[in-house]
Amino acid sequence: MTLQILPFQLTLSHMRSLKDHATLSNGVNMPWLGLGVYLIPDGPPIVDVIHHAIDAGYRSIDTASFYQNEAGVGQAVNTCGLAREELFVTTKVWNDDLRQARTLDAFEESLDRMQLDYVDLYLVHWPVPGKFVAAWKALEEIYERGRAKAIGVSNFTVQHLEVLQQNSEMIPMVNQVEFHPYLIQPRLKAFCAQKNIQLEAWSPLMQGRAMNVPTIQQVAEKYGKTPAQIVLRWDLQHGVVTIPKSAQPARIIENATIFDFELSEEDMVVLDGLDCGQRVGPDPEDFVF
Repeated sequence: MTLQILPFQLTLSHMRSLKDHATLSNGVNMPWLGLGVYLIPDGPPIVDVIHHAIDAGYRSIDTASFYQNEAGVGQAVNTCGLAREELFVTTKVWNDDLRQARTLDAFEESLDRMQLDYVDLYLVHWPVPGKFVAAWKALEEIYERGRAKAIGVSNFTVQHLEVLQQNSEMIPMVNQVEFHPYLIQPRLKAFCAQKNIQLEAWSPLMQGRAMNVPTIQQVAEKYGKTPAQIVLRWDLQHGVVTIPKSAQPARIIENATIFDFELSEEDMVVLDGLDCGQRVGPDPEDFVF
């Protein structure tokens, strides 16, 4: 199946700087580019990384209870010098809390760790069989209370999303999934577009492997950019929010330097042609929950 590229007039004109954003189905603005903080240690290391990213212009931070660094994320947000409403903070509920049917409590514990009054986006981290519908109903309650400005899911396939649609009042506003040139997931992408679910990419650089793909290197040389910048720009031109993870100041700045050029439609097609269904992370269909 060929992935349909979103019309350029709908995306590129709204992707000129780190301040630009996608608009979710409920009207909430979500930055196109954010910082992922998986595996960045809690405490001073993550505070320093986030402060550097914010100084560089980032306004979106993606964490999770499983990452065990929510406290540092909250400290960085509360001490960065910006008003809370200028930042977009995402966190996620972990599988163990779904199994114990304690999603509401887990959410409050996340807020307590971060010392925040609300999050901008709260996600169900994985679709635990037999549990994710109940967890989603808890997220609906959290949203109705105004404790999360938006709610969504992570690692949900079309099948999981269809189950939610049949058993809930609201459809997710975001689906955060593995998405990169080797794993485009065209059916899922088309489904999310049809349902107005914003697709978001984790591991967009294939855990660093994208930098060594000859085709990506060739396109990078053509534009005078790095392979990472090419892939991240490719994400955005597909209308996919992306959250590359880095703890290195130079790499954080490099990843954000993707708003001063556009990939041609021909080069988008070239990169699309790399899709081979290859994952670098777990498959939601056989994840060991």
